[in-house]
Parts: sequence; structure tokens; C-alpha cells
Amino acid sequence: MELWNSSLGSSFILMGILNDSGSPELLCATIAVLYVLVLTSNGLLLLVITMDVRLHVPMYLLLRQLSLMDLLFTSVVIPKALVDFLHQENTISFGGCALQMFLVLTLGGAEDLLLAFMAYDKYVAICHPLNYLVLMRPRVCWLMVVTSWILASLSALVYTVYTMHYPFCKAWKIRHLLCEIPPLLKLACADTSKYELMVYVMGVTFLMPPLATILTSYSLILFTVLHMPSNEGRKKALVTCSSYLTVVGMFYGAATFMYVLPSSFHNPKEDNIISVFYMIITPALNPLIYSLRNKKIMGP
Repeated sequence: MELWNSSLGSSFILMGILNDSGSPELLCATIAVLYVLVLTSNGLLLLVITMDVRLHVPMYLLLRQLSLMDLLFTSVVIPKALVDFLHQENTISFGGCALQMFLVLTLGGAEDLLLAFMAYDKYVAICHPLNYLVLMRPRVCWLMVVTSWILASLSALVYTVYTMHYPFCKAWKIRHLLCEIPPLLKLACADTSKYELMVYVMGVTFLMPPLATILTSYSLILFTVLHMPSNEGRKKALVTCSSYLTVVGMFYGAATFMYVLPSSFHNPKEDNIISVFYMIITPALNPLIYSLRNKKIMGP
């Protein structure tokens, strides 16, 4: 295959899930409704936490950051995918592809770390309530937020620059909803095996410690909850924890599939379905899970 020079304004074509679907109009409408739900639920949650002074505490600061990340994360990809489908124009420039990859990796990585910090916050609140204001003082909370953004953006920059430096063949159709590493590497006209190993190692390094933190935190929370004297309180806490873990499992499961499993396990249709889970379904569920059971947010 001939190579094409990315510096000459060449473009990729995103052949995403809407193009491969048997009922693209119905799927487009469903994704549009979910996107409106993401905007509405996360936007309202941001507004409520910002306006209500009672919620200006570490727990809700982290929740506000999660809503912001979810809103931006979905908005990087879904509006373009919907507009492209409606206009039958699926191209994305080389620079646009690089920018989209950088933003998605930054926001996804930041959320990955933030979910671990939120699990630790919940652990401290339930297992060490008397020390909560000391262990989760505002300075510590802001340090968690800044750490999430900085580490995620640095990691995303390295991934993006290295992925986009490869020469790509004229088969420039990306069979994916967005510009991500696995589908792009399939277009590279070079040996990417070492880089794929690096992606695997970095994926494990970036995903597994936060996931281990979450599982450890919730295990300790469940241990504490099971020793509660109140049956009603115990049942309520178990239901809440199971809801949180379901959403967390969807996010980390999808991210693990995309960035930890070897390329031989990937095919375009499965990758597209998985990307929809962490790109729009999880961001739509997060504000519902984290706010509907919260009396302070929902009001009297």
C-alpha cells in the first residue's frame, strides 16, 4: 500500500457504529437521546453543587469534577458523530484526529483516577467519620483533582504523539466511532508490536492501581456496613455500593477491553459497542447513581 503524508491536509474517515448498524436512524436517535440526558443530568448536577453552599465540601467537589469530566468526555465525540451521520460526511483531519485522541485519553484517564479518589473519599466517610474533615480537607481534595488532570494529560500527550507519528496507509478508513489507539494502529504501515506492548503495559499501570484502590475501599466499606446494627441501614448501604460498583465496573471493564487486551481480541464491531458504553452510557448513569440516592442533592 502507498503511504500518504499527514502533513498535506489528508483526512481519515470514521466508519463508526452508526455506519455499521442495521438500523442507523434508530441508533442515531437513541444516541441523541442519551447525549441529551448526559448534558441535562450532568449540567444540573454541576449547577446544583455550585449554587448550593451546603454542598461546598470535599465529597461534592469530587462529584462536581466527575460531572464535568463526563460532560466534556461525551461532547468530544458524540456531537460530531451525530452531525457527520446526518450530513453523510464522516471525515476528520489528521490534526482533528490527534486532538480528539488527546482529549479522550485525557478525560478518560482523569476519570479513571478520580473514581479511585472518590472511592477513597467514601471509605473515609463511612469507616473513619470522625477523621473525615482532617483526612479529606479541601487542600487534599484539590490535590486529588489536580493530580488526576495532570497525570492524565501527560499520559495522553505521550500516547497521542507516539501514535500519530506512524506512517499510515491509504486505507484510511477507521472502523471506529472515534480516533483511538487500537483502530488507528491497524492502519499503520509499520511494525507496531513494540508499541502495542507499551500500550498494554501502560494500560495495566494506569488502570489497575485505581481499580485495586476502588475494590479495596469498597471491600472495607462493605465489611464496616455488615457490622452495622441497623438492618435498614445495612440494606441501604449495600444497595448504594452495588449501584456504584456497577457503574465503575462498566467504565473499567470497557477501558480494560480497549487498552489492556491484545489487538488479536479486537474487532471493529465489538470495539464500537464497547466505546459506546464508556463514551455515553456510563456518563449518563453516573449523575443518576450518585445523586438520586443523595438527599442533600435531591432536596427535602
